[in-house]
Amino acid sequence: MAGGDESVELTLVDALEGVADSEGGGKRLPDVVVETKILPGNGIAHDNPIQLQDPPNEETYFSIAIQVFIPFLIAGFGMVGAGLVLDVVQHWVVFEEITEIVILVPALLGLKGNLEMTLASRLSTQANLGHMDTSRQQWRMIVSNLTLIQCQATVVGLLGSVVAIVMGALKSHSVELDHALLLCASSLVTASVASFVLGLITAAVIVFSRHCNINPDNVATPIAASLGDITSLSLLSYVSTELYFCIGKQDWAAPLIIMGYISLIPLWVYIANKDKHTRQVLYTGWTPVVLAMMISSVGGLILDFMVSRFEGIAVFQPVINGVGGNLVAVQASRISTSLHRHGPVGDLDDNRDPIFITPMTGFFGKGIMLIQSRFSGTHARTTRVLMSMVVPGHLIFIYTINYMKAGHTSLTPIFVFVYLCVAMMQVAVLLYLAYILIHWMWKRGIDPDNSAIPYLTSMGDLLGISLLAIAFQFLYIVGDRDLDVGD
Repeated sequence: MAGGDESVELTLVDALEGVADSEGGGKRLPDVVVETKILPGNGIAHDNPIQLQDPPNEETYFSIAIQVFIPFLIAGFGMVGAGLVLDVVQHWVVFEEITEIVILVPALLGLKGNLEMTLASRLSTQANLGHMDTSRQQWRMIVSNLTLIQCQATVVGLLGSVVAIVMGALKSHSVELDHALLLCASSLVTASVASFVLGLITAAVIVFSRHCNINPDNVATPIAASLGDITSLSLLSYVSTELYFCIGKQDWAAPLIIMGYISLIPLWVYIANKDKHTRQVLYTGWTPVVLAMMISSVGGLILDFMVSRFEGIAVFQPVINGVGGNLVAVQASRISTSLHRHGPVGDLDDNRDPIFITPMTGFFGKGIMLIQSRFSGTHARTTRVLMSMVVPGHLIFIYTINYMKAGHTSLTPIFVFVYLCVAMMQVAVLLYLAYILIHWMWKRGIDPDNSAIPYLTSMGDLLGISLLAIAFQFLYIVGDRDLDVGD
């Protein structure tokens, strides 16, 4: 035990101070003492010290790229599928008659960032810390977290529908009760079922990753998103259509669904409250998911306006938002895990880990150990790896859409160039904000595993749809008008 601690201390001194350990301990003792105080905060040094050796010790550009890019591609094709679905269902009668559903789309698709990706980040951290190595630990952790996200999905789904109703009322100056109940019921069913299915998949991926000696931080969040958009959008379209045809025939259906889900909230709270790992999130994790839902709803309002002007924008919305959200979620999960390894929440050396850095340092900080650990590379290195995936990823996705004969937009050279520019801009801003936001939260005692990803993915949704709207408007102005402009 002592020998294991001593080796970690010497490695930390090398990484942090840039000196060799050949001199022994005499003059470097104060530095070692400064670092040893962070070891008990991990909860690993005493409980299961060998777990420090499990994650990849030397992650190269290639290893990070391979582990991230394959799940990223899988997730991307899921987003392409969601775009194809949205391109079709925007013409369904329920979407044309109840336009507030379009406002609801980004908020519900954003639940994968608010809930499933946060779940993936939280479980990845616990797995890397050695808290999910036995079947009993896995069972307890998974059940408590699934009940937690059921509770959150019910509340956030209900609030999201209310926000959509209010925004629709401000736009049309009227509210129809049947339409409002349909929105609430559809949102609840979509949020609950999608969260449960995706939560199970996420947990299985993390457990499998640990057995295969793959860092779950690299694969869990993209896999969590791979089916998120298409599952949520398909559920929303199907449930809302069925409830729409119930209006005037079985008017009790929507109110019954709403009351049923609300009545289950106390059960979810009771189960989640029994586990120490979810108890804190149950009481303190509401602010980020609610605010993130409201931010995504603003993006939905923009989408609702732009779809009426440019029908071709719908098929690209899940793709550009999803790519940005997936990549920043990987970065956020890795940074959070690194901080958890080095000390308790709130323990941050401003000189070693500055909260605010320049964009140049964030993207090209060669030699600056932005992740102060021999288990990970630098944040700057990971940022460059993730940025390198944006262009090839988007090219694959948009040409897949084009090959499927979907959308209302021809992929002209100027369209592809402008689209890739806004996509690169979105991801660059998100990755830079991720470093600042996560370190700011950590310094103030907020666990980024529970809070960072909802903010980042919702900002990605708002930024993505805003930049996409600007791109389509710019292309229209310069004469690239093969965009099927609406009336």
